[in-house]
Amino acid sequence: MKLRNSLLCSLFLFISLLYGQMREIEFEEFTLDNGLHVILHQDNSVPLVAVNVLYHVGSKNEKPDRTGFAHFFEHLMFEGSENIARGDYAKICEAAGGANNAGTSFDQTVYYELLPSNQLELGLWLESERMLHLKIDDVGVETQRSVVKEERKQRYDNQPYGSLLEEVFSHAFKVHPYRWVPIGSIQYIDEAKLEEFMEFYKTFYVPNNATLSIAGDIDIDKTKELVELYFGDIPKGKKNIYRPTEVEPEQTVEVRDTVYDNIQLPAVILAYHMPKQGSEDYYALDMLTKILSGGESARLYKELVDKQQLALQVVSIPLALEDPGLFIVLGLPNIGIDLLKFEDEINTELEKVKTNLVEEKEFQKIRNQIESQFISGYSSMAGIASSLANYHVFYGDANLINTEIERYMKVTREDLKRVANKYLVKNNRVVLHYLPKLQ
Repeated sequence: MKLRNSLLCSLFLFISLLYGQMREIEFEEFTLDNGLHVILHQDNSVPLVAVNVLYHVGSKNEKPDRTGFAHFFEHLMFEGSENIARGDYAKICEAAGGANNAGTSFDQTVYYELLPSNQLELGLWLESERMLHLKIDDVGVETQRSVVKEERKQRYDNQPYGSLLEEVFSHAFKVHPYRWVPIGSIQYIDEAKLEEFMEFYKTFYVPNNATLSIAGDIDIDKTKELVELYFGDIPKGKKNIYRPTEVEPEQTVEVRDTVYDNIQLPAVILAYHMPKQGSEDYYALDMLTKILSGGESARLYKELVDKQQLALQVVSIPLALEDPGLFIVLGLPNIGIDLLKFEDEINTELEKVKTNLVEEKEFQKIRNQIESQFISGYSSMAGIASSLANYHVFYGDANLINTEIERYMKVTREDLKRVANKYLVKNNRVVLHYLPKLQ
């Protein structure tokens, strides 16, 4: 029975992979007169539709003395509009059988709804209200000041390792606005006046700085009419959209520091500067991540957690961004393990990929994992809508949803060794040792 089940599972996986490789995400895209870029994908297999609006604004578009604005607007844009009562965005969506949410990063802010397909028009109305009629007043601003303060307290200040991202980026970047993280500074949010929030809205939350992607059970021609109806008359933004031009100087000396945090277990963090997303070396580093920490059979976990029992967990995370980002290795050692010894063992594993070619069998396993991830990533309408917008905005080609996998498949074992030697070097990194606060 076990053999039969194993064969059936293998056959199912093969068919799934074959189907996934053959399937192409078809879409249409166009731009309205006001600059709003629109991407439509029709899939009538399930009566659902995803409405996704990506604004090309994140924390890196903020002024150094007004950090946190993009994240603040993620919250503020749920406050209401001229035609939607305060706090009713979520209620309206839920009453229609849908769900909505938003997110902010260094480079973007995204709002989305997942709705029954007969509620597509509702989703478009909700997003057009955000873009044209957002209510920015003292009540909403003061409400969200309190919300953001509480979020910072819960997720950053009082949560174990909550300061990790902030500490890593502030140590790694001295010139580029990646030196602050999206949560920003509560001090600056407190100091900002109502007029400053209104100015930020008029600058960045405009159709010519947005991409609307819709995926699911739609009729293309009818959807085009609805998009024009709800977004066509929104005026194009007239203000200069700030894009940072600062280039972080090449790091030439290792940066080391000790951070005392509200934790019980220490941590070791190695953060290496890496190229921006979409670059040739980015794909090799992303594949290298899977070699190092793509599951419990990957090298870091297998050697340091299973074999030597030095750690609870060791992972590598390539935070590739619109501009050059960071390749982060994070380890949580077991109690009593010396941090310098633990760091040395991590370095030993990194040296192995710099010295020796990855074996062909291991390399092929990673290629298979990537193929599988691409297939599963496009199993939902929300995932497709999000990917189409991201590829258009940050790569300049929405069709990468169908072709990006080819960039991964071009990576060779020699490329993995090359990028490891180019980027995972001592003078290109920040090393942080996290220790419990002294009592």
